[in-house]
Amino acid sequence: MPFGEKHMNDHKHTHEHTKAVLNRLSRAIGHLTAVRTMVEQGRDCSEVLIQLSAVRSAINSTCEVILKDHLEHCVVDAVNTGDMNALEELKKAVELLMK
Repeated sequence: MPFGEKHMNDHKHTHEHTKAVLNRLSRAIGHLTAVRTMVEQGRDCSEVLIQLSAVRSAINSTCEVILKDHLEHCVVDAVNTGDMNALEELKKAVELLMK
């Protein structure tokens, strides 16, 4: 199921940033592939750590785009329809994200 097509509660939501999410995920995959190659080649640990930092940054920026989109669309819809379950799901997701 594509990003933003359906919410866990079967509410349909339109997301404006799907292309940005896909681009950021591609960037993270590229960085992670580079890390794997570096480890296979026995590259310096400092260089690997720097590249891993880029992976983390790419993932964090992806999370930020998804969270903003979720707040602007899904959560607004949930509040408008009285869907308290969606708000609980958001709370759990944010807790996991912050670990």
